[in-house]
Amino acid sequence: MTVPDEPGSSGTFAADATAPGTVPARFGRFWRGWEEQLGKEHPAPDFTPGSGDFRISARAVTAHDAVIADVRSESLIGTHTSSLHQGDEQVVMHVVRHNAWRFARPREGDHTVPAGHFMLQRNGPPTFEEARRTAATVLLLPASPLSHLIRDRLIAGPTSSAEVRLLLGHLNLVDQTARDLTGAGALAARNALLALVEGVLRQQADGTEPHLGPALAQAAKDLADSRLADPDLSPSMLARELSVSVRTLHRAFAAVEESVAGYIRRRRLEQARLELLTPVGRPSVAELAAHWQFADSSHFIRAFKSRYGRTPAEFARTATRPGGSPAQ
Repeated sequence: MTVPDEPGSSGTFAADATAPGTVPARFGRFWRGWEEQLGKEHPAPDFTPGSGDFRISARAVTAHDAVIADVRSESLIGTHTSSLHQGDEQVVMHVVRHNAWRFARPREGDHTVPAGHFMLQRNGPPTFEEARRTAATVLLLPASPLSHLIRDRLIAGPTSSAEVRLLLGHLNLVDQTARDLTGAGALAARNALLALVEGVLRQQADGTEPHLGPALAQAAKDLADSRLADPDLSPSMLARELSVSVRTLHRAFAAVEESVAGYIRRRRLEQARLELLTPVGRPSVAELAAHWQFADSSHFIRAFKSRYGRTPAEFARTATRPGGSPAQ
């Protein structure tokens, strides 16, 4: 899914509104920092702090007119209101990573979104928000391509679904690369975000779309990293968890020039290498081979030497030798 091209590239933002002071003073510092660093082409969400508190810090990157922010709230109380300008209308998605974020609307009641869940809304009806000691990833996108799917609803769900995993994989990828994107690259990244959010809203993601390949590969990498010691970790398991075909998964990895099995092996070898640097209680070669799911010690030794140019034993001796050069 695409929207009309507009000028834009990428930028960064960082602000801390946790220092002592009044609520208006902290709020003012935060929003002035946003405007100075991101400009009017990336309007800040329309938020009015309540009488309670406003103590948050944030770091953000932009891709065209999309904003991806890491928000950490010590205490946030206030109301998210509708934009005064139609052109500034946004979709706001909160992916809660720690604690909870509370949302409330008169007609839809009170929703508390815990860690491992998301809330997605269009900045239409006023929404009361409260977040204490909360960490979340907040995504801001233009509303027009998605508003027909959201209307004025608060849409919540778990981050464990395949569609949200794909979106989070792409968010991580854009966050890592946004500073180096050209204008065309930033636009492509934003368009992929729109397509992935649409997939979340429709509860399906089109893994055949070529611009979603990097997002799918990143989501699979994130999932593989969390299960490196799992004996069932395989391309078919990853494809099943992400609700795509194995062929689609392999095609996504081909776009990033690494096979699925190659990534899994590389990450397992990297973890084994780190364990060999342990000065006390270092596991044996046989233990490492078994833990990181190599067929046997010989297989592990051959794979390790092929990647690092030394056997595990040689690597360990070099790493612990006084005055030895750091292991590469």
